[in-house]
Amino acid sequence: MGPAQAPAAPRAVAAAREELGPGPGRRWRCPAGRALQLAGEVLAVAAGLKPALLYDCGAAGPAQLRRYLARLREAGLAPHRLHLLGAEGSALLLHPGLAQRRIAAVLRAHPAPFVDVSAGRQRPALCGPAEAEAIRGHLAALLAHLRAADAASAGPVSSSEVVPAGWNLCTIVGVLLGYPAAYAFAMEEGGENCLALTPLRVFTVQASCPRIKDGLRVQIYSFSIPESLCAELKEVLDAWCSELKEAFSAQSDFVGLHISSKVVSLPAVAL
Repeated sequence: MGPAQAPAAPRAVAAAREELGPGPGRRWRCPAGRALQLAGEVLAVAAGLKPALLYDCGAAGPAQLRRYLARLREAGLAPHRLHLLGAEGSALLLHPGLAQRRIAAVLRAHPAPFVDVSAGRQRPALCGPAEAEAIRGHLAALLAHLRAADAASAGPVSSSEVVPAGWNLCTIVGVLLGYPAAYAFAMEEGGENCLALTPLRVFTVQASCPRIKDGLRVQIYSFSIPESLCAELKEVLDAWCSELKEAFSAQSDFVGLHISSKVVSLPAVAL
């Protein structure tokens, strides 16, 4: 019998603070709760509960993220192969197989699960055929990129950079994060949208992660869908919920899955 492994929670906190700092040799003054949530999200991707996470904690580059993931692997928290995808300064951590399957499923979906929230609209609506086809073209290019990167990869963490020429990254990231429907808007409007004071149904998914720490609740998903479109997207939402429950039953890192939703109206919504 080998030596006992140190508890995962302190190792996860140390990994974030020591590897994700603002510069070489500089520690990140990261609150323990934030570090544990980040480790939980990485584990959720590795466990197949979500296709990807968007890394937005500090200014760490790919090399720092690789070292951080190596530390999590040593703590038993990132046991499967992962892929780091860079796009215009954003970094996404992907479950390679699940991310590719998610994109392929969205490409097959009818109606296309893209919600047009352009500022010029009076209210959100599903994208029209032309807009949906353009987004499908961008997703098909991304899928080809990920398949090529997957075929060329070796080791526990691979990485690649994609140049999203003309892509709406908000939409692409929404698909990669596993949201059942992704927001889209006219690129020339610079991110402005028509969601202010629009009733939005906000879905939240949480679960406990005793693998990291007893009593730790990890937020796995949080996204919104305009309340006016929930009936139209009911089949999409039901399928997403069923797939999540199936994936949850196939893993052992998380327990106590809880899916909730509530309607909110906000004076402004940033995408």
